[in-house]
Amino acid sequence: MNSSHDYISWLRSKVGHEKVILVFAGGCIFNDKGEVLLQRRGDSNKWGFPGGAIEIGETLQEAAIREAKEETGLDVEVGDIIGIYTDSDMKYPNGDKAHSICIGFKLKAVGGELHCDNEETLELKYFSKEDKPVLFCKQHEELWQDVLGKR
Repeated sequence: MNSSHDYISWLRSKVGHEKVILVFAGGCIFNDKGEVLLQRRGDSNKWGFPGGAIEIGETLQEAAIREAKEETGLDVEVGDIIGIYTDSDMKYPNGDKAHSICIGFKLKAVGGELHCDNEETLELKYFSKEDKPVLFCKQHEELWQDVLGKR
């Protein structure tokens, strides 16, 4: 298994759409104007922060770095934790259910170029803190509130 899709596919082959506990890592990439990079997701067509499921044997930081690269094309360094978020009732468009735990980091772009794969990532855009789109899930909404300093 060399990507989160492989692990989740393997897990789902055993449990189907039943609820499982999943741990995710990702975070906020800011540009020099203080805008936040969001990803329009292929599974829901909604916006969210770059991130994804942690692989077996991977640290939180390694997962955040890998997911940022896969979903945005950017190389990042991991900074402080912004917050830890849970949702005991996640439902994905394909019917999968999860109790998810998400760790949101401050991420700093140090290389690479923005790139969409048109499957997992349909669009990438920097948003000002006043110009938030509808986000993918409750955890991403809470992370956005923490980015604004409102929680």
